[in-house]
Amino acid sequence: MSAWQEVSTTRFRTYYILANAFALFLKSQRKWDNPALDPEHAKLFIAGCKEHSIEPGACCLPHGSYLVNLAHPDAARKKQAYDSFRDDLTRCHKLGIKLYNFHPGNSNATTREEGIRLIAENINKAHQDPETGEVIAVLETMATLGNTIGGTFKDLAEIIELVNNKDRVGVCLDTCHVFAAGYDLRSPEAYAKTMKEFDDVIGLENLKALHMNDSKAPYSSHRDLHAQIGTGYLGLRAFHNIVNDERLHGLPMVLETPIDAKDENGKKTEDKSVWAREIKLLEELVGMDIESKRFKTLEQELQEAGAGERERIGGQVERKKSKANGTPKKKGKKKVVSDDEEDSD
Repeated sequence: MSAWQEVSTTRFRTYYILANAFALFLKSQRKWDNPALDPEHAKLFIAGCKEHSIEPGACCLPHGSYLVNLAHPDAARKKQAYDSFRDDLTRCHKLGIKLYNFHPGNSNATTREEGIRLIAENINKAHQDPETGEVIAVLETMATLGNTIGGTFKDLAEIIELVNNKDRVGVCLDTCHVFAAGYDLRSPEAYAKTMKEFDDVIGLENLKALHMNDSKAPYSSHRDLHAQIGTGYLGLRAFHNIVNDERLHGLPMVLETPIDAKDENGKKTEDKSVWAREIKLLEELVGMDIESKRFKTLEQELQEAGAGERERIGGQVERKKSKANGTPKKKGKKKVVSDDEEDSD
């Protein structure tokens, strides 16, 4: 899909659901070969943003390709990943977009230390290319799956330390990912501790954006499964902590929550009104007393709505733990359980 096709629908959707920040893909996120950005499409995008009073430099947070691994040591794969990364940065520059969010990579083919060095090396190389303008490379926090890089604040801090131009690198905090990785946000005390650690290790000045997602999986489960706001294990109080943190005001906060629903025939369909309701909910949380009847009602309703999914995924996590710990299985009829796929975002 071209940038114009993607952004054309995105900007109208943004307007429709009363959002003031949005994400998009600049090209297909699941294939290597993509057509170049059409200059006419770029003009239409810029004009469309202006028409709806959208400032892409401040509120647009594109998501990078899921294929790119800037930590790969193989020369051919390294070039392929870098070329795609650089191409996205140049597209951002042409569209007036200042932030570019991407998954750092993984160290499946190398050591973590070498992977971190390679990521920084690729960022530095892209920064030296004038066609990337002043676009900021925004590293996304990850859920610590296998050899994924970015599941700890330390990983991201080490990448930033090796980047020469510190003004052009930052971090996007994904609430589901950090929760899955073992950083708690649920109570005021836990939230304060996590944000202090972020500030101590990475620096709050390097926080450029947030992905707002609840989690279907329990705390420190290392499962990347997004849930609608308030329905997951994070719960409404975590998001109350975030939206009432004045240090984060003005940063783009992008929803990546699932919007799949079933129609009257049982067929899966997208219900984009979910995002409109979640935006309204998050705005309502600003200044709300967590001891108020309204907050407690919302909290209870949302937790009830997500109870089935929490129980299902929580059961999967516990079964895996038991298997890993060698806990004997109870005798009885065997059941086939298929784990959910991890989210890509």
